[in-house]
Amino acid sequence: MKDDQTSARSKDNEEFGEERSISSRQRARSQLNEEVDAFLAGGGAINEIAPDVTADPPRKPQPKYGSRPI
Repeated sequence: MKDDQTSARSKDNEEFGEERSISSRQRARSQLNEEVDAFLAGGGAINEIAPDVTADPPRKPQPKYGSRPI
């Protein structure tokens, strides 16, 4: 059973990050660059967001003291 698992996790499998080689990372980067170029060529735009902007504003703390039944 263990031999089946190791064969499924071969070096060619891109799913496992720790097993990626330099060439597979270069292929992934070039594919990403091609996709970004196609997106921009099709009229898409990339917006840069400031690092201090969050999508979820902080919530008001909820009082939970004594909320459990006796």
